[in-house]
Amino acid sequence: MAPFSGSDADHFKDKARRDLLTLLEGVRGKKNLVISQELAGPVGLFVKFSELQDYGVHRVFYLENANIDSSQRNVVFLVRGEKARHVRIVADIYIERHQDELTFILSTEQIKRLQNNGNVEHEFSIFFSPRRTLVGNAVLEEAGITGDVNIAELPLLFMPLEQDVLSLELDDSFSDLYLHKDPGCIFHAAKALMGIQQRHGYFPRIVGKGDNARRLTDLLLRMRKELDAEESSGLADPSARGLLPSSNVESLIIIDRDVDFGTALLTQLTYEGLIDEYVGIKNNQADVDTSIVGPASAPQPQESSKSPQQHGPPKRKVQLDASDQLFNQLRDANFAIVGDILNKVARRLENEYETRHTAKTTGELREFVNRLPTYQLEHQSLRTHTNLAEEIMRLTRSETFRKTLEVQQNNAAGADSTYQHETIEELIARDVPLKTVLRLLCLESCMSGGLRPRDLENFKRQIVQAYGHQHLLTFWALEKMELLQPRSPATTMLLPTSGAQAGSKTNYGYLRKNLRLVIEEVSEKDPNDISYVYSGFAPLSVRLVQCVLQKSYMVSLIKGGTPAAALNNASTMSPGWLGFEDVVKSARGATFSIVQKGDDKAVRARQTLSGNSGTKTVYVFFLGGITFTEIAALRFIAAQEAPKRKIVICTTSIISGDRMMEAAIEKGSFGPADTK
Repeated sequence: MAPFSGSDADHFKDKARRDLLTLLEGVRGKKNLVISQELAGPVGLFVKFSELQDYGVHRVFYLENANIDSSQRNVVFLVRGEKARHVRIVADIYIERHQDELTFILSTEQIKRLQNNGNVEHEFSIFFSPRRTLVGNAVLEEAGITGDVNIAELPLLFMPLEQDVLSLELDDSFSDLYLHKDPGCIFHAAKALMGIQQRHGYFPRIVGKGDNARRLTDLLLRMRKELDAEESSGLADPSARGLLPSSNVESLIIIDRDVDFGTALLTQLTYEGLIDEYVGIKNNQADVDTSIVGPASAPQPQESSKSPQQHGPPKRKVQLDASDQLFNQLRDANFAIVGDILNKVARRLENEYETRHTAKTTGELREFVNRLPTYQLEHQSLRTHTNLAEEIMRLTRSETFRKTLEVQQNNAAGADSTYQHETIEELIARDVPLKTVLRLLCLESCMSGGLRPRDLENFKRQIVQAYGHQHLLTFWALEKMELLQPRSPATTMLLPTSGAQAGSKTNYGYLRKNLRLVIEEVSEKDPNDISYVYSGFAPLSVRLVQCVLQKSYMVSLIKGGTPAAALNNASTMSPGWLGFEDVVKSARGATFSIVQKGDDKAVRARQTLSGNSGTKTVYVFFLGGITFTEIAALRFIAAQEAPKRKIVICTTSIISGDRMMEAAIEKGSFGPADTK
């Protein structure tokens, strides 16, 4: 089977759009679309409201807002099949439309409004994404409405955040994997990766690190066997027949998040990473106070009453993706040089505006007028990012930020962590946000093999007294996720494991030295190593990728040679983990490198036809989430490897240290009112 042309991002975007519009087209007439909040953002990545209107969508509502307009006969729900709570809300809304006595979860005001508008006979459709589940079926059966609603699947898997970034956008994947021990996202990841294999052929080699990464690989291999069995019996889809190891894909690299919790807990220092830390980026958009970036230049089209009611200062949605050329230039840069880049762009725009005074002919004036819309867009973008950068700079100059960053960098460098405890206690006394304190404690735990039991109990006592006794449950969750633990004996933690036995914890002390995670002299303006993203600390997760893709570079770096000279030979050495097996064993979890083979004659025939030249694609999958700073580091590697290799970054979701802490922090209170 010949590989499909076009990028994976465009393919998955077009497929998701076609699938949704086909399902909507199947519901005849006008309809109201009710969508869960966590799906609204991903859907917005591939379809606009105006296009939904062309397919009969009258208004769009958030499922959680419980404010659905009952004027339309057709009501379509788009929810995640795994979320029993969302399915129950759907079931309750159906029953409220069909029963006189309304019970269940909606508010009294909502119930009265639905009663008053209940004179329309409704037809309900439920689209489960990415699949219909037994949980969803059970909830609908319990409500007694399975036979009265139309049910379909909308297989939304990879969402293209950029041409080189594909995300499943499973916001709960981190907590599901490490807190609830729910492997559901592993299945979705396998289905999504199988979609890539059905486009290009099988991954010739699957390299991975981590126990969940191994589970994902086993599931991929099982799905391949099932596809082969279907093909041999004539049941396979025509597009999936004749699959062979791909001729234009080099490998798939899978990194389990728990191999390197430490990197994700550090404060991100790239421009995009800091925006995510302090503003938050979701589905390529950030909600920024209008006091910082000003109001929107033009009123946005009314998409319905789906937006949640805003509290506090008004916010403006700022689009943060490659469509903004200035942001694309800034996003992966260390924040220390962002000011210089903005100044250069400002001077260039000023000079280009001045060309209107030097234009002497009508042709030159016409050329300036034709470029004017582009200049205006650039000027607007410059103003937005200058204001945003100034706000971030104000935050990074605060004493809390400086103390927090100092503790983090000392832990990352391997300094004695007990000297940082006084600073953490001071932050607790200052009542800084709890997630900031917990990040520091979890970072120390991950990088030092745990906290001394006496120190851990002391911090628990201080935090419970300062932030509330409900955080006893927070500590329970962090310990279950193995983010915050008492220090175990050195013999079971600090010594690298031997043989085939996988490490139970990542030994940062050993890897810091043997993979050169700390680079003291790094240029943030003209970097030559990925450590620039954390101002001197290289993400372990991305160093592991380099052990596969840039072996010569890593060998030279470890020996203290000239890494730049080794880049030309980086891809000529042995594949997989060969050469780094002993070092990689000191990271947590299983280590594996699997070759997928096909029919020898067919493979040789393809190699003869396609040759070995051309760019090879490497897919790097982060299971459990990836930070924007790690994406920046991977793009740095991709730039070094071009044009020999192209790196496509895949993940279950975008995470940060704060999101990791939010997964564990107990939201309720043991008291009559939560004071924090």
